[in-house]
Amino acid sequence: MKYALYTGCTAKESTPELLKSTLEVAKVLGIEIEILEEASCCGASHLQDFDEFLAYVLNARNICLAEKRGLKLVTLCNTCQLMLENTKRKLDSDEEFREKVNEKLKEVGYEYKGTSKVQHFLYAILEDIGLEEISKHVKKPLNSKVAPFYGCHIIRPSKTHDGDNLNENPYKPDAIESLIKVLLGVPVDYESKIKCCGFHVDLQNTELSENLTANALLDANENGAEMIVTPCPLCHLNLDVKQKAAAKKVNKNLKMPVLHLPQLLGLAFGIDKEKLGLNHHIIPL
Repeated sequence: MKYALYTGCTAKESTPELLKSTLEVAKVLGIEIEILEEASCCGASHLQDFDEFLAYVLNARNICLAEKRGLKLVTLCNTCQLMLENTKRKLDSDEEFREKVNEKLKEVGYEYKGTSKVQHFLYAILEDIGLEEISKHVKKPLNSKVAPFYGCHIIRPSKTHDGDNLNENPYKPDAIESLIKVLLGVPVDYESKIKCCGFHVDLQNTELSENLTANALLDANENGAEMIVTPCPLCHLNLDVKQKAAAKKVNKNLKMPVLHLPQLLGLAFGIDKEKLGLNHHIIPL
């Protein structure tokens, strides 16, 4: 199994532990990773507000990098997944628009063909590796109550992700819960697991962003969670880095560890905590 890995910006810069832990987990699962070093930023869901066509061209080029290698394009960030998947669906369904995009791509030597699937790491390993195989690598059962936090862009809008996230129900997802169970942990069910973390609100309304973050953390805490796990580095930044500020909003002394999805897998696989980059977190495990 080999993937073309689109790291996005955050996993390389703001949350390097995500990339680090992903590569460690990939080794255990027998996945060969080829990082798309020449890829550009996805536009972080805002570029299209200024130049929608440019956003499509940039992400079409990113997908072309995987197509040239004949590989599935795998992402680590919910927002990157949304941007790339939106681009793929638009180009695959609109021949006239695809031709316009390809005219621009030809200037830099690329042509979008639509031959590579775009999928988040979470759903890629569930589809290609499977729960049974993943369970074989568990050396240190989690034995903890783990709250999954999906965030927005990995499950919504559902029409964008239909078929590419194993037909996950956006109102009642269970992919992360299935992994937690296989890793011998106890998934915590709570209302906020599919709500916004507040990341994309922060620049416009910091107070609202912190309230959204606080509500998610408090909800997980009140439902007995010992830690939170998220497949999105942007959600991780809000839930971990901004946790102390958010906790003040609800007058709680919250100390909730927040793990990236590959880190949770890595712990159960018996990978050393330093190799998983747990030392990068603000709230320690």
